[in-house]
Amino acid sequence: MTINFKEIFTATMVLFAVIDIVGNIPIIIDLRKKVGHIQSEKAAIIAGVIMIAFLFLGKSILNLIGIDVNSFAVAGSLILFFLALEMILGISLYKEEATNAVTASVFPLAFPLIAGPGSLTSILSLRAEFDTVNIAIAIVVNIIILYFVLKTSVKIEKIIGENGINIVRKVFGVILLAIAVKLFAANIQGLFA
Repeated sequence: MTINFKEIFTATMVLFAVIDIVGNIPIIIDLRKKVGHIQSEKAAIIAGVIMIAFLFLGKSILNLIGIDVNSFAVAGSLILFFLALEMILGISLYKEEATNAVTASVFPLAFPLIAGPGSLTSILSLRAEFDTVNIAIAIVVNIIILYFVLKTSVKIEKIIGENGINIVRKVFGVILLAIAVKLFAANIQGLFA
């Protein structure tokens, strides 16, 4: 286990693109309008715990059901591919609505919006290539960023504007698409080796 800043940076960017917290600002603002208040600390901590737990237990769970990391990474790259298309094309495949302030911080915000299928798949896919400690640091960095974005989402929306948010979302969509293709290419060979 060695700390590698290149791996930390890459893993941070992958998770940042998948979580798409900037692109989700409109959804966060809608939730605030519906429920009045979102508990930023609770949402960030729960999402972080889910992702860290999956980083360490995800491989064991896969082994228990007989799936290797390469197979999961290929499947994950396909999910990332469709998430990227969703971001680029501006379509919505799945968004769940919350009804009160207590549950809004956990569901749908912490799970599945932040620590959802895309981010969990990305964590296991990254684990096939990167050292666990570097991915854990990347998760913590993303949770810190996430917390500040949740706390300042209304200010960010006023500063960036709706068009700015759409541009950022599409740029990260293209980055995520490239990452999905790279993960697919790197892991598909491992299935046939």
